[in-house]
Amino acid sequence: MKLNELLRVSGKRLKNWLSRLSFRTGVIVLLMCIPFYIISFAQMALPISTSLKGTLWVIFFGMAKTAQYSGLTILGTTGLRRLKEMRQRLRIRS
Repeated sequence: MKLNELLRVSGKRLKNWLSRLSFRTGVIVLLMCIPFYIISFAQMALPISTSLKGTLWVIFFGMAKTAQYSGLTILGTTGLRRLKEMRQRLRIRS
């Protein structure tokens, strides 16, 4: 099996596994990206070397993007519709 085929098959398996997870899990994973984004930029204020800052930024920003896209994959279009409806109901109440 070629590497290209292996990556394609592995990606499909991962996407299928993520899409079988629950709505609640998707929301939790999606919300996890917020602290990762905050950490990725807040660490720039630390008194550490520039190369370490860059490394930490790449790590935490990558974790934020991974959580974001994984959460969206878990939710799918139906879950995103549910989130939008929940947000609209909260706006009406307040």
